[in-house]
Amino acid sequence: MRHFINTQDWAVEELQALLDEAAGLKSRPLQPLLQGRTVALLFLNPSLRTRASFQIGAAQLGATAIVLEPGNGVWGIEFDSGKVMDGKAEEHIVEVAEVLSRYCDLIAMRAFPGFKNWQYDREDPLIKALARYSRVPVINMETIIHPCQELALVMTLQERLGRLKGKKLCLTWTWNPQPLSTAVANSVTMIATKYGMNVSLLCPSPDYVLDERFMKVAHENAASSGGRLAVTHEISEGYADADVVYANSWGSLPYYGDPEKEWELSRAYGRFIVDERKMAMTNNAVLSHCLPVRRNVEATDGVLDAPGCVAIDEAENRLHVQKALMLRLLGVAGR
Repeated sequence: MRHFINTQDWAVEELQALLDEAAGLKSRPLQPLLQGRTVALLFLNPSLRTRASFQIGAAQLGATAIVLEPGNGVWGIEFDSGKVMDGKAEEHIVEVAEVLSRYCDLIAMRAFPGFKNWQYDREDPLIKALARYSRVPVINMETIIHPCQELALVMTLQERLGRLKGKKLCLTWTWNPQPLSTAVANSVTMIATKYGMNVSLLCPSPDYVLDERFMKVAHENAASSGGRLAVTHEISEGYADADVVYANSWGSLPYYGDPEKEWELSRAYGRFIVDERKMAMTNNAVLSHCLPVRRNVEATDGVLDAPGCVAIDEAENRLHVQKALMLRLLGVAGR
């Protein structure tokens, strides 16, 4: 049995096989290859694209997807081992995983970090606990990383640019009125370097550099793939000659769990908005974003509505890559 928790657990050749399968499913979406199968979707946090794409994808493959929202119509879940459960959570992940494993063929979960203790959250304990006790494959629908978004990004870029090795991707921090997870930034950095891209991580100051664990993985990926990873705080350097600009908001780890100090730090950096002037510095780059995007805060209407913006394409491709993933984890041949 195999889980899909982190793309680092999968070789590039395996990931590419998923993307090739996804391309076939995109051209022929209705295939009842999972008729009679069931998928449990555990959402501890809000979702639009992830929820819709997994539910619709399961239906297009003939499967049934059931959405469960712990704390909202479903018992709250405790994840820590040895916990004295005298708080709000009525169920432990041990029983949740065991029961759902008897009902379902796959379990997927979205569980954002708690924004209180990064040393705890950086271990990704919730999805790991589910995987530990589940008797069926587990899919990460976003925790401190977002591996399904990684697949959709690569599929989208390959559709637009072809071979990705040697292409420059500028991952630019953008301001947001609330501190956000580093999940997508972690994922973009890892998957782009895994595919041999030259990644420029553009952020306002060293306070916004990603956790050393993910930076180390990205440097190792680059060494293996022939790509590069560089950090810059200069806007012109980040955008210069980029083939891809990926806009994303994320919080500062030194201020993790302290939103007021984070606000004081970040509010001075509104100039990092993606706009037409910055995009003109690039090599006619495509622009993407994981969505949702705050228009005219993270990026201007002009760049989001331009032909070079592929954010909607990337959102669509979530559907296709996740279908390919479900087929692969259940050992069902596609096409």
